[in-house]
Amino acid sequence: MSHTRRRFIALGATGAAASLAPVSTALARVRRQPSPSVGSGARTTHPIALSTYSLWRFTNDDLRDMDKCIDLADEFGFDGVEILLYQIEQNELISRSRLMEYKRRAQRLGLPLMGLSTHQGFLSPDREQRDFNIDRTIAQIEIAYDLGIPTMRVNTGRWGTSKDFDALMANRGIEPPLPGYTDEDAFPWVIDAFERCMPAAERCGVVLGLENHWGLGLTPEGILRIVDAVDSPWLQITTDTGNFLEEPYERLARLAPRTVLVQAKTYYGGGQWYTLDLDYARIGQILNEHGYRGWISLEFEGMEDYRTAIPQSLALLRASFPRG
Repeated sequence: MSHTRRRFIALGATGAAASLAPVSTALARVRRQPSPSVGSGARTTHPIALSTYSLWRFTNDDLRDMDKCIDLADEFGFDGVEILLYQIEQNELISRSRLMEYKRRAQRLGLPLMGLSTHQGFLSPDREQRDFNIDRTIAQIEIAYDLGIPTMRVNTGRWGTSKDFDALMANRGIEPPLPGYTDEDAFPWVIDAFERCMPAAERCGVVLGLENHWGLGLTPEGILRIVDAVDSPWLQITTDTGNFLEEPYERLARLAPRTVLVQAKTYYGGGQWYTLDLDYARIGQILNEHGYRGWISLEFEGMEDYRTAIPQSLALLRASFPRG
């Protein structure tokens, strides 16, 4: 080998070593970092969504606008948005293009529309009234499908014998049946109604989450009786942390194994109807023990200004729902 060639190889090796030195140093630094455990994932908490109900709450008309709610969810730092369908004007419901505007707006901000919260009423002896609400629920499922939303909150409805919602809340959510009827009469009506919604839910790939939300959903026993009777993967449970006014932790634990969405209430400034002093760290532990790793949707229901209460609520939920 010539002297020139040997010198060229030596210089090349030196240059290569020099060029690799920064890489070796970087790799050494990486090796010194603690390795994450397999399967731990990058996220350390449950994803936290803002329910648009937290802003509107049926009374704040300046916060009814869905575009504004989506923008505020982004500004506050939430991970997603749950839409309260009742909040959208009916003429907008007719327009698929308007719904897609909501979806595009949220997508542009990097916020998934992760839940649709709906109302229906199956607690009626009137077959035509139940049929009307079945058709309404199927239409709502199709709206969720159009928006790409995988989970939809549903409820049993109420008897309607309370003077108004304030009276229902004053009576701790307990409502007498219509004269001549009992809750036992109503369970078959509600079970049949949800069974008739299951083909649409399966076709659209939307899981219905029956909420502990007054009516026959006032107790874990009532919720589970309906879900077990329908016996479909397309009907599960939406768990609301603020709708069990007594023994909340034991009751929430009963629902946790079938929960597909958690709605978490906060009451900064005192609740509009009542205030619960909930131990959210304990609730987070209950959910983790039952393997729930999904969305937590904030439903702020206090009297404090939303501009301070919602950030406080988000901080509370971030701290209380670590991924197990």
